[in-house]
Amino acid sequence: MKSSSKTKIQGFQVLEKECIWMKAGVINFRMCDCAYDCNHCAFDKGMRRAMGIGPTARTEKIAPDWATHLQKKFAGADRPCRHSLTGRVEAPKICMLNYECYHCAYDQMLDDMDVSPSSHRPQTVLAGGYLVAEDYYYHPGHSWVRIEHGGRSRVGLDDFAACLFGPSRRVALPPLGAVVHQDQIGWSFQRDHREAAVLSPLTGTVLAVNHDAQDHPEILHEDPYHGGWLFMVEPTRPHKDLKNLYFGDQSRRWMESEGQRLLEMMGPEYGDLAATGSRGIRDVVGALTQLDWNILAERFLQTVARPSGTG
Repeated sequence: MKSSSKTKIQGFQVLEKECIWMKAGVINFRMCDCAYDCNHCAFDKGMRRAMGIGPTARTEKIAPDWATHLQKKFAGADRPCRHSLTGRVEAPKICMLNYECYHCAYDQMLDDMDVSPSSHRPQTVLAGGYLVAEDYYYHPGHSWVRIEHGGRSRVGLDDFAACLFGPSRRVALPPLGAVVHQDQIGWSFQRDHREAAVLSPLTGTVLAVNHDAQDHPEILHEDPYHGGWLFMVEPTRPHKDLKNLYFGDQSRRWMESEGQRLLEMMGPEYGDLAATGSRGIRDVVGALTQLDWNILAERFLQTVARPSGTG
């Protein structure tokens, strides 16, 4: 097994991807495979049981177990910030609050920054005429998930659905604090007095919504994998939910099959699109009025469409 890379930074090291229990000196070696989402980490739970430590505290006045061990390990004045230890920030940062991150303005600032999408757009590949973003998970109902720092998950509508239904006139997102459930309706969008609902790819609590998408719903069509993200979720069962989603080569094969299903509905005259590997039609329902909105929603979004009722 290879050890993680180490970077020396003004008195302490950034040990990227190493488990927080290793950083605290409790174990000799362990790589984090849970994006530092300790609350949902089976290894973390096992360690706490083995050490006779109770459940990780969720109230802000009680430090989580990794913080308790870091407090003991770095008892002096030069405590490295947990974000420097995990590699979340490259610059050295000293913790002045004894790892009581719940009232740290810097910690809150980083959390606020997490809500905004990265300036780097994801790499995409063409599959079945539609774009698939690398390292995204895909729900069979054409929503996507991107796992971010701490296990938080960004959610959106994929390029296939965006092209299938064309530019939206309105998008209705869940409110902050709402709980969404995998395979149940999470949000909806409207166009020309018609509405379609989309299934949530994860179960969890909504932490943030993309107000730009609400104000300018056309961004879902123009930039579905970056600026067109819809909301962020704190997952309650991430490992279980992700097993039900497509990822990597599997997502590309699935998208190709979805593109083929759509071509069969469009008619034989569009068969050359699949043969040439070209980009799919960017507004299918707008270009092919013979296709029924309700049938498309049922077959591809796996939901029942309805009139918007908004006039």
